[in-house]
Amino acid sequence: VTASRSLEGTSTFCVPTGNFGNVLAGWIARRMGAPVADFIVASNSNDILTRFINDADMSARDVVPTLSPSMDIQVSSNFERLLFEVLGRDGTAVCRLMDDLKSGSFSLDETALTAIRRDFAAGRADEKETAETMREIFERTGRLVDPHTAVGLSVARRFVEPEIPMITLATAHPAKFPAAVRAATGQDPALPENMGDLMTRPEAFTSIANDQGAVESFIAGHTRAQLEKA
Repeated sequence: VTASRSLEGTSTFCVPTGNFGNVLAGWIARRMGAPVADFIVASNSNDILTRFINDADMSARDVVPTLSPSMDIQVSSNFERLLFEVLGRDGTAVCRLMDDLKSGSFSLDETALTAIRRDFAAGRADEKETAETMREIFERTGRLVDPHTAVGLSVARRFVEPEIPMITLATAHPAKFPAAVRAATGQDPALPENMGDLMTRPEAFTSIANDQGAVESFIAGHTRAQLEKA
């Protein structure tokens, strides 16, 4: 993907993402010494991050509902943090870019764009590819994956190189998305063992008056931390 792949003893991480949180955390961890060569941003049909990294196209479009709803995002709030770093921690410049995005799009100078591309590659998987990957993984391995993980697996395959281990993050349990998993594989994903009786467990709740003081009093009375009195 990038020149940083020449590092020895490292892996490439493919991260399905919409809000850029997990992949940014990995990037920060690498700066702290984690042995990661580089990162691949995997997008679904709402592919603003992929369009930006590949084509310098940071233009917001309408959000399209997909099988992977946690990635149905156009303005990725955590991406501002990466911009802050590659722009020399210039908060004013970042604010200017985000204001431009509110109007539709922004452009990044070539130096900053090159710095981002040095660490990040990107790809997208549409709905058909996502479902086909879920089905193929089950048929080949017997494992069920959720649609977000399937987006990551779909994209990761395009970047595999024999000498660099490829790690794809599984970002959700398939039981969170039973309809999508069932439609793709014909299987009903089971809940994790420690949650197998979730739907039959007794509910525990407390009714509180619609009053800020009552809510504050309840929280203060049920937490170990106590606010210091002024």
